[in-house]
Amino acid sequence: MELDNEHPVVALELKHPQDESICRFGYGYSFGATKSVAGELVFQTGMVGYPESITDPSYRGQILVVTFPLVGNYGVPSREERDALLADLPAHFEAAEIHIAGLIVASYSGEDFSHHLATSSLRQWLKEQDVPAIYGIDTRELTKRIREEGSMLGRLLVQKQELHSPPGLTNGTARTTSVVNGSLKHGYANLSFEDIPWRDPNGLNLVAEVSIQSPRVYSPNPSTALKHPSGRPIRVLFVDVGFKYNQLRCLVSRGVEVELVPWDYDFHKQAGREYDGLFVSNGPGDPAMMGETVQHLALALQEGKTPIFGICLGHQLLARAAGADTMKMKFGNRGHNIPCTNLLSGRCYITSQNHGFAVDSRTLPQDWRELFVNANDGSNEGILHVSRPYFSVQFHPESAPGPRDTEFLFDVFINTIKKTLASTAHLSQPVRFPGGDLKENQSMNPRIHVKKALVLGSGGLSIGQAGEFDYSGSQAIKALKEEGIYTILINPNIATIQTSKGLADKVYFLPVNADFVRKVIVHERPDAIYVTFGGQTALQVGIQLKDELESLGVRVLGTPIDTIITTEDRELFARSMESIGESCAKSASASSVEEAKRVVKDIGYPVIVRAAYALGGLGSGFAEDENGLVDLCNRAFAASPQVLIERSMKGWKEIEYEVVRDAHDNCITVCNMENFDPLGIHTGDSVVVAPSQTLSDEDYNMLRTTAVHVIRHLGVVGECNIQYALNPDSREYCIIEVNARLSRSSALASKATGYPLAFIAAKLGLGIPLNEIKNSVTKVTCACFEPSLDYVVVKIPRWDLKKFTRVSTLLGSSMKSVGEVMSIGRNFEEAIQKAIRAVDVNNLGFNETTALMSIDIDTELQTPSDQRMFALANAMHSGYDVEKIWELTKIDKWFLTRLKGLSDFGKLMTRYNAKTIPTDLLQKAKQLGFADRQLAKFWSSNELAVRRTRIDAGITPMVKQIDTVAAEFPAYTNYLYLTYNGASHDIAFDDHGVMVLGSGVYRIGSSVEFDWCSVRAIRTLRDQGYKTVMVNYNPETVSTDYDEADRLYFENITLETVLDIYQLESSSGVMLSMGGQTPNNIALPLYRLSVKILGTSPEMIDTAENRYKFSRMLDRIGVDQPQWKELTSLDEATEFCNKVTYPVLVRPSYVLSGAAMNTVYSQDDLANYLQQAADVSRDHPVVITKYIENAKEIEMDAVARNGKMIGHFISEHVENAGVHSGDATLIQPPQDLDPETVRRIEDATRKIGDALNVTGPYNIQFIAKDNDIKVIECNVRASRSFPFVSKVMGVDLIEMATKAMAGLPVKEYPTVTIPSDYVGVKVPQFSFSRLSGADPVLGVEMASTGEVACFGRTKYEAYTKALISTGFKLPRKNILLSIGSFKDKIEMLPSVKKLHELGYNLFATAGTADYLQEYGIPTKFLEALRGHEADQKPEYSLTQHLANNLIDLYINLPSSNRFRRPASYVSKGYRTRRMAVDYQTPLVTNVKNAKILIEALVRKYDLEISEVDYQTFVPAPGAQVDGRTDLNGAQATKSPSLHQLLRSSPFKGKHIISVNQFTRHELHLLFTVASEMRIGVEREGCLDILKGKVLHEMFYEPSTRTLLSFDTAMRRLGGVSIPVTESHSSTTKGESLKDTVRCLGAYADAIVLRHPSDESASLAAKFSPVPILNAGNGTREHPTQAFLDLYTIREELGTVNGLTITFLGDLKYGRTVHSLCELLKHYDVSVQLVAPPSLALPEKVCAGLKSRGQLRVEQTELTEEVVARSDVLYCTRVQKERFDDQALYERVKDAFVVNNATLKAAKANMVVMHPLPRNMEIAEEVDFDPRAAYFRQMKYGMYVRMALLALVLAP
Repeated sequence: MELDNEHPVVALELKHPQDESICRFGYGYSFGATKSVAGELVFQTGMVGYPESITDPSYRGQILVVTFPLVGNYGVPSREERDALLADLPAHFEAAEIHIAGLIVASYSGEDFSHHLATSSLRQWLKEQDVPAIYGIDTRELTKRIREEGSMLGRLLVQKQELHSPPGLTNGTARTTSVVNGSLKHGYANLSFEDIPWRDPNGLNLVAEVSIQSPRVYSPNPSTALKHPSGRPIRVLFVDVGFKYNQLRCLVSRGVEVELVPWDYDFHKQAGREYDGLFVSNGPGDPAMMGETVQHLALALQEGKTPIFGICLGHQLLARAAGADTMKMKFGNRGHNIPCTNLLSGRCYITSQNHGFAVDSRTLPQDWRELFVNANDGSNEGILHVSRPYFSVQFHPESAPGPRDTEFLFDVFINTIKKTLASTAHLSQPVRFPGGDLKENQSMNPRIHVKKALVLGSGGLSIGQAGEFDYSGSQAIKALKEEGIYTILINPNIATIQTSKGLADKVYFLPVNADFVRKVIVHERPDAIYVTFGGQTALQVGIQLKDELESLGVRVLGTPIDTIITTEDRELFARSMESIGESCAKSASASSVEEAKRVVKDIGYPVIVRAAYALGGLGSGFAEDENGLVDLCNRAFAASPQVLIERSMKGWKEIEYEVVRDAHDNCITVCNMENFDPLGIHTGDSVVVAPSQTLSDEDYNMLRTTAVHVIRHLGVVGECNIQYALNPDSREYCIIEVNARLSRSSALASKATGYPLAFIAAKLGLGIPLNEIKNSVTKVTCACFEPSLDYVVVKIPRWDLKKFTRVSTLLGSSMKSVGEVMSIGRNFEEAIQKAIRAVDVNNLGFNETTALMSIDIDTELQTPSDQRMFALANAMHSGYDVEKIWELTKIDKWFLTRLKGLSDFGKLMTRYNAKTIPTDLLQKAKQLGFADRQLAKFWSSNELAVRRTRIDAGITPMVKQIDTVAAEFPAYTNYLYLTYNGASHDIAFDDHGVMVLGSGVYRIGSSVEFDWCSVRAIRTLRDQGYKTVMVNYNPETVSTDYDEADRLYFENITLETVLDIYQLESSSGVMLSMGGQTPNNIALPLYRLSVKILGTSPEMIDTAENRYKFSRMLDRIGVDQPQWKELTSLDEATEFCNKVTYPVLVRPSYVLSGAAMNTVYSQDDLANYLQQAADVSRDHPVVITKYIENAKEIEMDAVARNGKMIGHFISEHVENAGVHSGDATLIQPPQDLDPETVRRIEDATRKIGDALNVTGPYNIQFIAKDNDIKVIECNVRASRSFPFVSKVMGVDLIEMATKAMAGLPVKEYPTVTIPSDYVGVKVPQFSFSRLSGADPVLGVEMASTGEVACFGRTKYEAYTKALISTGFKLPRKNILLSIGSFKDKIEMLPSVKKLHELGYNLFATAGTADYLQEYGIPTKFLEALRGHEADQKPEYSLTQHLANNLIDLYINLPSSNRFRRPASYVSKGYRTRRMAVDYQTPLVTNVKNAKILIEALVRKYDLEISEVDYQTFVPAPGAQVDGRTDLNGAQATKSPSLHQLLRSSPFKGKHIISVNQFTRHELHLLFTVASEMRIGVEREGCLDILKGKVLHEMFYEPSTRTLLSFDTAMRRLGGVSIPVTESHSSTTKGESLKDTVRCLGAYADAIVLRHPSDESASLAAKFSPVPILNAGNGTREHPTQAFLDLYTIREELGTVNGLTITFLGDLKYGRTVHSLCELLKHYDVSVQLVAPPSLALPEKVCAGLKSRGQLRVEQTELTEEVVARSDVLYCTRVQKERFDDQALYERVKDAFVVNNATLKAAKANMVVMHPLPRNMEIAEEVDFDPRAAYFRQMKYGMYVRMALLALVLAP
């Protein structure tokens, strides 16, 4: 539904409470009644409950500011529906009318609300009640103002006449966050506004306005009514001073009759006769205005005939009646999360509050005492008479809105009434409260004093158990260290921060399983253990060791093991919930398939089947019928002895709460989250939004109350997560599960709220109460509170399913994602667009995306896959409406409407461009989360042009803090995000810190190891006194922990965002080599925008990443690499493969059928492979590399400073080359490398570091065979193996690299001290069991999701431990062998013999069995059939042996990975490998892995704890740390130096007249020297190569670039240059050119000449005694420009060969074009010519192109097709000075203009060049396109001219 245009601008004015000065805070838009209003401004921090809040009479006369930025989401319920208990009252509100004077919100959700009870929008209701409301105000800034200056008066002033309507109206949702006050500066200050008087409600008797006028009686249901001894109902007299209806409901529902009386009713005379208890309600205003009520209360207190209970204002009135004073608070307490401590019991409760006055507890009479105090500010929250049944509380126990934790006070009140009726003696006794006595409670739950604690980690990262446990474990260790506890960690995940120095005192790199944990406990004798910080892995160990821990003297901290068992066993859990009246889904457990079939009959299909004790939904799924049930059960029983079958509730909402409870029974919910996807998709694979957006207060608090109830019942101590299914059409809910440990959701909730869950949970495990722990963000409030969010958080998973062959991409109840991103915005649209971009660098936002889905949209929407978000975008773009999409997906319509708004707004944007976009609409786009790059696509522009437009319009992001309290208290937090929905920054920018860019989302290939590098860099910089700024958006990481860096920006790592932060912070530099490839991708653009990059120059990074440039560099320094070539046809490919011989590695230029690379073994395979790439052509080339078989791969991790290597470590791979390095098993230090191989590798690494001028980390992968080494690739950044080598060798390479990059002193090759019998082995962790259908073989594509490493005295011992750490079970008896190739059979034979000798039972498939029996090795033959296996005997069935778990180890070595079509070919080998994975049988698929495993088995290690298993960072008292030995690196030989190149120059002393002088080889030399010059300038600024030499520059034509370029080049070379212009020379006196050059030659060593005559250069060369360098001779040539043009193409695109070069403009007079066309004869290029007929390329030059077959197109118009084919678009200026006919010049001068629209069709990696100067031929907007290379061209020109001068003049 569209909003109408009745949205006048409204001004918000404030009156300062002290000096009464008036300021105009800002402007917003009206969405309520169109009228002005004045009142007191107050803020409320609740995140739900706006219908209840605005009907609360306590807000009478106040203008309410809601801090939560999204209001109106769930609409407004029916005003007509009556309360079921109190028939004449409305069912859903707290009063019959809205009581606030006005409402201020950041954004209004519009008319598209979503809730089953809603009947209208909030706007409609406000208009009905004539209440004004505005949106578009920076409510966070306004809250801070009220917080700092106190409650103040405010006015909402409507504009006098409507001159403006809000921008960007689409379907009501584009307005969800209006233009904020900061953005309405464009002209609104000039509008005219109404003027009304200020109104201070505090001076009025507001109670008289809201109280009822005459008494009324409300009776309870007769069946529940409580009776007075006389037989009449027990009656409570209810004094209405502004009551909320829920107070009445709470009393009547408990069986008492209530007489409601007006505020001034004289009630005391009736006490004890007509009523039995006195209740005083809440209400508005100053209690001092209520003299009459106070008098009546004072009399009632004196007479003492009934119990008395007061709430809020009633509490203040009771205190005044008792003789105490009240005081006005600075800004009051208004929210749903305020902690109040009961001073009797010590218990802390979360309360709902709304008041601006408080009781001054210092003035309480002696017979009164404090009952509750505010745990944050210490203010009074309740009082109690010491000897009478009187009490009152400041908070609202009836909630509505808010938590219901203190509703029991109504029971306390009624029970007290009942007691006094039973015996009047109770009138002389104080009220009794549940919860016990403080001292008793403290003695029952004392603090646990621990000296030494053991923390279990989670092991290798896998799907379902990833980096979040590094974060939670690190937090736990920090908490234990803060308490002074000696902490030991067991975790084999060597890439984590928690296994590094600075956290745990001692780390064991051992498997996290019961056997090894038991050994460590015996070895270390800890007092206590934590099993809740290591995911399911640690939990399982806790369960297995449950009965042993006590005898070992170890106490389990936190949640008891019995509780964990209850939550893990599905049936026990269901029973436990049933016992407290909570409902789970209808379910039953089964221990066999037959039992499953039987129990499902009671439940009915569809059902969900879950394996017990499984993480991330492993082994679970939906079954529609019996076949599906049987299939799922078979898989689940392989992972677990039990399955739970339960009712499927697909389509219900899935809601999660993170709950924290301490040993004193204080219990809070820290965060609630709503899944974007309905139930049916695992929460780890769903988009998650926090806080929930579509739950009403009643929904929210119903589930919150249940969560608290459940967690208390279970006895959780620490943190846990509860998941619900909620019926969207009712209040029916089911509990899905409770995770009684830290989980993925816990990490997300911690980052979403800023509340450090794991840190707090660790403290709670020590018996510390919640209300005694400080909130580390505010430093003043306590940890017993529920965070208020004034922003929205969105989490989106990242899948990497394309990395696997045959994997199912469908999403269901079993998790498949490998990582997740989190984003923060002030509205849902801003947050979700950020998150979509964060998932993948190629995503622009919520946009239509082509060619992503293989099936139609309807199917994609109905059966969600990893492409779901794009399916939604494409559907909306195609015209699907919200209703249709909802039918297909059951995603809540509120979310769909927001997304539809984005889709429509995107279409609106296409009507504009960067010049025509109105400022307000551009601001709107940014507020809705549209990125500059996204807008550039809509406007056919480029990112930097959009950025410039935006900045010129003054539209920049604001920095806001995540402070946990919605700005209610000052925050000392460095946890920040950017938003366009704000008017001011929360912080000042005076740190100028060093920015470190994190790794972004975890994915296959980039995981926790890069987080380790980022954190180590941050810690090193901080240790050295630097301020630091971390940028990352991954909630699983330690780097996004708020206490790691001085400032944390939870933001995307994109060019736009990094630039924004860099400029805001005035950062002193950016470090981007620590976060893997994500930061590297933006290195060059940042560098080109003058961002100071610390470390290696991004231009050098580009040299390493561009295969052509890197290849040339290796040739130049004499380092070998495998032969490779880029090919554009099948014939070329076949020819190359025949030349280098098979096998080869083939990489297409775009991804084919899910696999980016493949190894090809024959010509037939090559043809098959390339046929799938339908068009192998110039536009779609393939790169083919010689694949070297049986070669060893070696990893080199190094650090250099200014090109000099200062530290390095070498690791060897176990597997032969051909297995991706991320999937390889690494050994460190190397055990089997020849010293000569090592020397050569070190030598090559030094050369490469020097050639790239590396400062910082770099990693090189080598391939070695017979001491012959070749480079596979070089990463000029930290690599995956840096944490491994640093920890194994005890030298932190990242610390060294960081110091080198920051210019700090760093010791070269620090001493390495490791024992002689010591080796570390890193083993990959795979998650094939999660990826249904994926083939578990190793290849050139990485497949592992994590890694582990262990230590041993030999590589075999270390390998064994590491393998066990991945969950691999060593074989006991039966081993199955299936060996494909004959070569592998020969290689495996000795190892298999050893297995036989060890007594293993060997089974084998046909060919393998025959081969082994030939050599006398007995094997049992097993057969795998293709078809049905019913006729197969079980004893011969391979599949039955696997299915029945009869095989302990399956060694399946496939023959060479011949290329097959995955869709049409499924081998027996694949099927059995997949079965092994599905049935949890240990599987080995690589021959080298099989051999090392068998060798390890032969050695029969006892695997007892030894000194190599742990690293001690802080010795335990009395312990000794071992000494270690030194390792030193070898020296390298040097590659040919620059001076050697120049000494052999073929141009020494020669004239440079024409490009025809140069051969291809000489061009190569020129460009090689130019690259050396570039490095030289970077390192030293100036070189002394031409010291003492003089250059004359004689220019007869104007020139800026050529003249200054030569001038600068000469000076950089140490020489002197003297420019001579024609106007200042003797030419004016008639001197000839011959004489001039003769004279100049007498003074100079060379002359650069530019002259208008075509013959000038040759003439000068004839007569000059020194070399002439032609800088342009008429229209003929400009050789040095052509050289620099060619060099530019090489540097920008890597190569010239294979390119399509388009020349555009004046080709007739363009001498630069003539020269360049001539030079192109040396290369395989296609040329396109586009020029007016009168300016066509001269026939001679054209003929040359044609004769070489290079001319592809010659035309007079620049078409889209020409642009689309172009790799280089070379533009030229139409040169006025070359025209004799000026009229002709005027006609053609603007024939071609290249602008953003021109480039819309261009390739992403093409370049636009121009020799400059330009006139109109390239629009200025193109300058901001990264493809615009013409200014970079000038810089390249200096290096080329330096090279040329040096080659001509060098001594």
